[in-house]
Amino acid sequence: MTADSNPSARLRSALGALAAFLIAFCSSAAVAAAPALAAGTAPYEPGVVVVGFAGHTPAGIRNATLARAGMISTQSELSGIREVTLRRGVSVPEALARLRGRRDVLWAVPDYIAHAASATTLSALQRFPFDPMAPVGDQLVGSPFDPNDPGSAGTPGGWQQLQWNFAGQWGVGAMQAWGNLIADGHAGGRGVIVAVLDTGIAYDNHGRYIRSPDFTASEFVAGYDFVAHSRFADDRNGHGTEVAGLIAEQTDNGVGVTGLAYGARLMPVRVLNAAGTGGASTIAKGVYFAVNHHAQIINLSLEFDVGTTSAADIPELIQALAYAHSKNVLVVAAAGNDAMGQIAYPAKAPYVLAVGASTIDGCLAEYSNYGDGLALVAPGGGDDAAITGDSACQPDATAGPSADIYQETYANVADPNPRVFGLPSGYFGTSMSAPQVSAAAALVIASGVLGPHPTVAAITARLEDTATPLGPGGQNDPKYFGAGLLNAAAATAPIGSSGTTGTSGTTGAT
Repeated sequence: MTADSNPSARLRSALGALAAFLIAFCSSAAVAAAPALAAGTAPYEPGVVVVGFAGHTPAGIRNATLARAGMISTQSELSGIREVTLRRGVSVPEALARLRGRRDVLWAVPDYIAHAASATTLSALQRFPFDPMAPVGDQLVGSPFDPNDPGSAGTPGGWQQLQWNFAGQWGVGAMQAWGNLIADGHAGGRGVIVAVLDTGIAYDNHGRYIRSPDFTASEFVAGYDFVAHSRFADDRNGHGTEVAGLIAEQTDNGVGVTGLAYGARLMPVRVLNAAGTGGASTIAKGVYFAVNHHAQIINLSLEFDVGTTSAADIPELIQALAYAHSKNVLVVAAAGNDAMGQIAYPAKAPYVLAVGASTIDGCLAEYSNYGDGLALVAPGGGDDAAITGDSACQPDATAGPSADIYQETYANVADPNPRVFGLPSGYFGTSMSAPQVSAAAALVIASGVLGPHPTVAAITARLEDTATPLGPGGQNDPKYFGAGLLNAAAATAPIGSSGTTGTSGTTGAT
């Protein structure tokens, strides 16, 4: 678990067109327009710059350019990109001034820092109306599945008391989605790989780290720690474990709670440190790793400071995200927790599916970013935003812990111990919303409803077309909710099935 960089502020907690975008972005004109560093700039790693070279530049010239700029060492290249460590006494602005404008340099930027997109504290989708008496052609295939996980109640099925985001009125319709996948023969999204780029995951027994009791070794594929440069991507924080649990925590095993795509396999990729922060270059490396190691979905529950970090500031990450899209890998990212009418990067980048947060009342969460580029929302917890005319919103009420998002992770949110697990309160944010969409995408892929090898565009359209409208009078308000609330039940339903959340129903595709 990680609080935002300022824990006291809860409200902060891309081939076609893509190729054209990158060409324009990587031109010398784009470099010339790169913003100068000034007081109040977004945070960046001290003593490090990231440089993009023209593809034809010989290695010797590249090295000479970097040496003049103050290089003491450099990381191996990724698609013409160098991460450069500067000599003592050479500042980032000085190095950038020496690099920018050179003919062999496409761009040069600081290594801007992202942070986990959870708005944590330190201390109306209805369930799918399955009618067993209806004709087969008029209902979804498969009965709703209610697993035995006890939650904190200690009784079979007690998970429902905590996981309103899966089973509640304004949840994502998990039980019917699970039933659909069981009927399809791919229970829980079996066969799909989801990469979690985060603070790591409690996925193995290694040194002082142990696997979460609600994970098994077989549900993980090899990952990597790009912070500590190790093959062991162990979680030092808890945030990544919470996120991973939302996607694929073991289900119907009599332990803890449930994961939406419990049959999927997880790839742990550590790009954020123990404090929940990480540089754009590190995150970019994680994206390349995930794509090159066969991930089908990448989850990014992290954000750069909205309004102060632009695409021009993080070209290495924009390029990595474009690479993912070119390989038909879906990238899902948190819209951000700044309560602003604009989406934070990387969610704002081309072809990334940006996810906002909704609450237990079916309202936009008060901290959630919104506006142009928002794809849809998923439960994130916390208090309601004030939206004029939306009777679902109760901005004057305090939601309390019952509206948080619960998964098995380190028990102590304020002082995480990687050997002590529990179901702690205090987790809410767009960090929690994004993995539910990643999980639903895994279910859609595994279900075969879009065919054996669906494109990113087809998956995105499916999730959006089957979303539940949110807004005044039940009429969806795209400004605040994008296409609406994630509806995993409808998204995994056979094409042409009916019912209020079926694909030919009132909230589905026509």
